[in-house]
Amino acid sequence: MRKCALVTLLLFIFSVTTVFGAQATPPKIQSGTQLETSAVSAVLMDENGTLLYEKDAHKRLPPASVTKIMTLLLAVEAIEQGRINIADDVYASENAWRQGGSQIWLEPGEKMTVKEMLTAIAVVSANDAAVALMEHIYGSEIAAVEAMNKRAETLGLADTHFSNVNGLPAPNHYMSAYDTALIAKEAVTHPLYMDMCGIKETWLRNGKNWLVNTNKLLWWYKGGDGLKTGWTEEAKYCFVGTAKRDGLRLISSVFATPEPRSHLRESMKLLDWGFANFVAVPIVNQGTVVERIKVNKGVEAEVQLLASQDLNLIIGKGQNKNLQKKIIADSSVNAPIDEGQKCGELIVLKDGKEIGKVDLLAEKTVPKASLLRIFQNMITNMFSISNS
Repeated sequence: MRKCALVTLLLFIFSVTTVFGAQATPPKIQSGTQLETSAVSAVLMDENGTLLYEKDAHKRLPPASVTKIMTLLLAVEAIEQGRINIADDVYASENAWRQGGSQIWLEPGEKMTVKEMLTAIAVVSANDAAVALMEHIYGSEIAAVEAMNKRAETLGLADTHFSNVNGLPAPNHYMSAYDTALIAKEAVTHPLYMDMCGIKETWLRNGKNWLVNTNKLLWWYKGGDGLKTGWTEEAKYCFVGTAKRDGLRLISSVFATPEPRSHLRESMKLLDWGFANFVAVPIVNQGTVVERIKVNKGVEAEVQLLASQDLNLIIGKGQNKNLQKKIIADSSVNAPIDEGQKCGELIVLKDGKEIGKVDLLAEKTVPKASLLRIFQNMITNMFSISNS
C-alpha cells in the first residue's frame, strides 16, 4: 500500500503488564511460577498466536487423531466456500470401511450427510468418517492429503506433514505442538468448526448409535469448547484444546503424555497457568470506525475506515508498561473505492516494536464521480476556502 502520509495518533497510554502480540518474543516464565509438564512437547498460545509457554514446541511427533483438526478445517472451509453443502449425501467407500481404529463402523456404500460425517469426526474421532468425507470433497484420499499439506504451507507450518487424513500410524506423518496450536488458532475463527467440536453427545443412525465426545474438557473445564484428542501406541496421548474466559481465549497443545487422560490433565494445567497469569485487553472491535480519509474524484468526499476484526492483546498481570496505537493510512485515496477495500492499518506498539495490528477497511463503495460532479466539487471547495 502506497503511504502518502503517516497519521499517528497516540490514543492511549495506560498501565499494563508485559504485553505480547503475534510478532512478539515469547515471554519467559518467571521464577516461582515455573511450569512443568509430563508431555514430551507442549505449547500454550493465545488466539493471536502469542506464545505464552513452550516445551520442545517444534519437535516433530506422530499426532494420532489430532491430525483431524486439519481434516475438519478443510471440510468446514469447503462448506463455507460453497464447494459442498452440509446436507449433501456422502457414500462410504471400501477404503473408508477398511480404516479400523476409532470409527462408526461404516459399511461400503452406506450413506450419511456431510453434517453427520463431520459430527462423527469431531465427537468420536471416526477414522472411517474422515476418509469418507475427504474422498467426497477431493475425489480420493491421496488428493485430500495433498490439500492438507498445501493448507499447512499456507498456514506457515514448518514441522507438519500428512500422509493420511485421520492420523493412523504412517511413515512421514508428523506434526509439532506449535504447528498444531496454529491450526487451532485458525479453527477457532470458524463458527461451524467450533459448533461441531462443542457437541458433548449426540445420536447417529436415527438414534441407534450414541456418540460421546472424547474431549472431556467440555464437561470438566470452565470455558472449554474444543478441540481434538488423539491416541495411538506410537503417539501416546495427544490433545489440542481451547477455552475462553473473560474475553481471553487460550490454546493448549500437548503431545506424547504417558498415561490415559494425562493429555487432558496436562492441558488443563497449562490453561490454568495461562488464565492465572494473563488477561485480555481489548484494543478494537470489528466494525469500529477508526479513521476517516479523503476521497479524490469520488461521489463522496471521504470514507470511513473500519477495523477488519477484533484485536485483543495478552497482558500479564501485575506489571506496568505503556502501549501506543498508531494509524497508518494514505492521506487520501482515488475513487473508485470498493466496500471492504484495505486502506490502512491500526498498529499497536510496545517499546517502539509492533506487537499487533488490524487492517482498516473502507466502510462502503465510493464510485468515481463524473466530470461534471468533479467540477461542481471544485467550485464548492473554492467558495468554502474563500469564505473561511
